Amino acid sequence: MTLLWIALLPLAGVFAPVLGARRGRATCTLVTTALPAIALALTLAQIPALADGETLRFGAGWLPQLGLELALRLDGLTLLFNLLILGIGLLILLYAHFYLADDEPVGRFYAFMVLFMASMVGIAMADNLILLWLYWELTSLASFLLIGFWTTQSAARKGARMALTVTGAGGLALLAGVLLLGHMAGSFDMNVVLASGDAITADPRYPAMLVLVLLGAFTKSAQFPFQFWLPHAMAAPTPVSAYLHSATMVKAGILLMARLHPAIGDHVLWTVLVSLTGTVTLLYGAWFALFKTDLKGILAFSTVSHLGLITMLLGIGSPMAILAALFHILNHATFKAALFMSAGIIDHEAGTRELKRLGGLRTSMPVMAVLTSVAAAAMAGVPLLNGFLSKEMLFTEALNTPILAGLSWTMPVLATLGGVLSVAYSLRLAHAVFFKPPRKAPPKPPHEPPRLMRAPVELLVALCVLVGLFPMFFAGGLLDLATLAVLGEPLEFHLALWHGFNLPLAMSVIALAGGALMYGYHRDMRRFLSQFKGLDARFVFERGVLACKHGSERTVTWLEGNSLQRYMAFLMLAALVSGVIGLAQIAPLTGAQGNQPIDGMVLFGAAMLVFGGIATAATHRFRLISLLMLSTVGLFVALTFARYSAPDLALTQLSVEVVTMILLMLALFFLPQRTPRDSSPMRNVRDILLASALGLVVASLNYAVLTRGTVSISDFFIANSVPGGGGHNAVNVILVDFRGFDTLGEITVLALAGLAIFKLLNRLRLFMPHSDVEGRPWSPDRYPPILKSISMALLPLALLVSAFIFLRGHNEPGGGFIAGLVTAVALILLYVARGVDWAQKRLDFPFQPIAVAGVATATLTGVGSWLFGKPFLTSAFGHFSLPLIGEVELATALLFDLGVYLAVVGATLMILANLGKVTTPHRPVPDAPAEHTDSTTPGNGNGNGNGNGNGKESS
Repeated sequence: MTLLWIALLPLAGVFAPVLGARRGRATCTLVTTALPAIALALTLAQIPALADGETLRFGAGWLPQLGLELALRLDGLTLLFNLLILGIGLLILLYAHFYLADDEPVGRFYAFMVLFMASMVGIAMADNLILLWLYWELTSLASFLLIGFWTTQSAARKGARMALTVTGAGGLALLAGVLLLGHMAGSFDMNVVLASGDAITADPRYPAMLVLVLLGAFTKSAQFPFQFWLPHAMAAPTPVSAYLHSATMVKAGILLMARLHPAIGDHVLWTVLVSLTGTVTLLYGAWFALFKTDLKGILAFSTVSHLGLITMLLGIGSPMAILAALFHILNHATFKAALFMSAGIIDHEAGTRELKRLGGLRTSMPVMAVLTSVAAAAMAGVPLLNGFLSKEMLFTEALNTPILAGLSWTMPVLATLGGVLSVAYSLRLAHAVFFKPPRKAPPKPPHEPPRLMRAPVELLVALCVLVGLFPMFFAGGLLDLATLAVLGEPLEFHLALWHGFNLPLAMSVIALAGGALMYGYHRDMRRFLSQFKGLDARFVFERGVLACKHGSERTVTWLEGNSLQRYMAFLMLAALVSGVIGLAQIAPLTGAQGNQPIDGMVLFGAAMLVFGGIATAATHRFRLISLLMLSTVGLFVALTFARYSAPDLALTQLSVEVVTMILLMLALFFLPQRTPRDSSPMRNVRDILLASALGLVVASLNYAVLTRGTVSISDFFIANSVPGGGGHNAVNVILVDFRGFDTLGEITVLALAGLAIFKLLNRLRLFMPHSDVEGRPWSPDRYPPILKSISMALLPLALLVSAFIFLRGHNEPGGGFIAGLVTAVALILLYVARGVDWAQKRLDFPFQPIAVAGVATATLTGVGSWLFGKPFLTSAFGHFSLPLIGEVELATALLFDLGVYLAVVGATLMILANLGKVTTPHRPVPDAPAEHTDSTTPGNGNGNGNGNGNGKESS
């Protein structure tokens, strides 16, 4: 359970800032950091168990049939990332307390940050591939909210959209790759996958799977050619950049590659793709970092470069390369978070991040000058600092790798070139800000930041120094556990500052000297590059998005032609072709089952169905007659269900039919009573032929299926409805038990649809026509007395029938859905008979909470099963003896059905009751021209006879 708490505490912390924001910023910060701090403490408490060689696991059933399990793990790799995610996250939350302005919505910012923190913890701890993907997508959504936090800035909005598009597309590729990987390994369980490396790499689907997985990793970790989104994400507040682009989001792809390395990394394709992509990214990011003039721009491209360095090491894949990659993950997180926060402090205290307006800050900000210079030196790989150790390990592994065979010498050359560029841009970062004379004064006089704002930077810089001087003491144990988790076996290594005079040391010296020399010629290099026209990735991306949009519009226009008939013709033609292909593969159309006997009632019902369908289409220009014909079809469908022993379906069909007719009558009230003849005779002939052909094909397919014996799952439901669900009504047991998850999704969609329609109709007011299409005024008697009397008498009876249907539904025809529709119809009848104003005075409560309460009740019923160690939505039932009543059966499915009932009542009434009150009581001036009578009323097509004129209280 400890692992579950570690994963859930940050997620629960999302709600803490909302509660704490009302009590001031300091309280909000303390409340926000409390739960992640506890999760960090719980993580640290597991170190002794991990040191003993254990891998801690937690598992709970979720959707085992789909391979999805709430499975968590804590091993050395998880420990490394959890320490970075939670530890650096807490430091940045403290830093953000001082960075954000007083008028910023701090609670919302903290909530987004903690949501992202919880998502990253989930990725690190996921022990199931599908669960990992779910957390992966949650990081994309959370990062979108964080990058676009300053919603008033165009750059923030565009950067957020770009990041979401790239990482979201990569997430879809990752989903496909994860599904392939799970099928190749035979399970989505991480332990099974990691133990199936030989079978996975030998599978012919391995190349496709690898490319899809790497697309997900490369897009998230900004590897070439997907690196362009990261620099534009710098439009986010600096605390977001410090967190997402040093320790968390961009490390998610690195974490994925490290986690799956034992399963998919032992292959030449992995080595070539990953190492070469990392090398290109290393050089690309370092080159562009050298010429940026914005502090965060330099840090953004340097982040791209260092991510390429780590990816290159993972591609090389030797045990020491894996160790170097994990070590640099730790080092990069410390010095890059410190540098991002330093850039934010400089911006905060000097009013700008542009190098052209900065310089000579060592006199006004001496402490920050030391801290930033040390962190920049660590990034450059200067000896005595942590970056030097992992950079030298990179040089060692580049020298020993056999990649590219005879051209393998290029790897150490390119790695050294990357080191030269890294020294150059790091030197420029520190020198141009603190030591070089400024060209122009900053917007405001710079000064040292508050002590606590600087404290996180001081701590991280101290770690850079301590790890550089004493690597085995401060990082050796952590790296030992992390490499054990990745490699699956212990690795003997010794981290030391001095390994003697060797080639890697010479490469380090070349990098330091070459970087200093390159910075000396920086002005000449920049002058040379100014001859070339640059490309802004943001504009290229926007043009690409617009091109996709316009292409989609042209394709849709060609398919639909702004004609619903043409669109439906394509759809039906596709169905016709599919059906013909299916029929062509059937030799005899009639199966061995034969035909059922046909009597007069069956023929009469079939004839009425055919008549109703044809009449509905033939009379479509006359809406009321067409509705009557359509209701005939619905009625005979219900009778068909009853004839073939499906009373539940018959009751449902009748209830739905009544509600649908009311809905259509309310909607058609605002449409013309008669529609013109738009179709030409040839189009009518085409439509008749196409519809007839499709009808014959579908009827033939149905006939072929019904005359053949099939293995149906219905036998299972019938046999298990009583022992498994405690109900004799198999249909209801399926809805509330066997397929309860489907039902929960359906009522959720229904409630959301009701809320959406309510929102759309809430302020909509359409003009009320006062006469019919021929100019005859409507009767002023809108509420006939006989209808009022009948409605008042039927209401209690209908409610009683509804309660009866609800209570008997588990064992007899009925249930929450049917009962909800009956209740809704009874209440709508009151609206129709008495008017909206009269009904609302007596039904003075909103319908939205009813629908929401219904979904919540059904959900909590499913969650309650977790308290007893059962899967979600597991129902329980039993027989009890009650005084005066006798023996009764009680089932938790009744509570679920109550949720269905409430959701149906709330959603239905939200839709129907609001449709009945969208008309305005203002009538047109009798002598006014028709074209002006409805000029101020949206949505009205014809002020002289669009409907039946029930005014504001029309129902």
